[in-house]
Amino acid sequence: MSASPNARGVDPALIAGWVAARSCARGVAAPIGDHGGWRVDTRSDLEWCRYIFARADREISTLARTIGRPQVFIKVCATDADMLALLPNDWALQARCWVMTATVDPTHRPLAAGYRLRVDETDGVIAATIVAPDGTFAASGYAAETAGVFAYDRIVTSPDHQRRGLGHAVMGALRGQRRDAASREILVATDQGRALYTSLGWTVQSAYASALSPAVYA
Repeated sequence: MSASPNARGVDPALIAGWVAARSCARGVAAPIGDHGGWRVDTRSDLEWCRYIFARADREISTLARTIGRPQVFIKVCATDADMLALLPNDWALQARCWVMTATVDPTHRPLAAGYRLRVDETDGVIAATIVAPDGTFAASGYAAETAGVFAYDRIVTSPDHQRRGLGHAVMGALRGQRRDAASREILVATDQGRALYTSLGWTVQSAYASALSPAVYA
């Protein structure tokens, strides 16, 4: 991706659907259009709110200079360099992630012997949980669907149960709950997660940069 603020980024309709579905999956406030992106008022102990943008845009610079409190995140479908070029020097860059989409149908893998899978849906949030043979937690994940977008969220496998295809099983179970087979599948992955999803046939659409407002203001 170009280092210019006019970099291509990701289809705004796809990101809008992902932000809405993620908010649903996490039980936080619905996104609000703001400065050409979306604002989610999370109001947690660690995060006051977050702004999400589908591409690096000069409006981000304007926004950052209006923010006068800590615990505000700006997240952009762009490289870290693109992000830093738009922000005041006192903003703190966070760990890089990746916007990824499914481009092929996954191969079916049977659940490892002795493990049990449960899928529930509550208020539009789909939860898949895998329990180990001894009854302890092994893996889980969540998903939610908006108009035309199916978003995966918080796919986790316990370190004691990795390399047994459980993440793949969770993803498949969630995918099986899609109401619309045409919905575009999307997630945001860490560096470690990127390797897993690439092995499942997912494709990186963009780097996903994140920065945090200063902890102390003059």
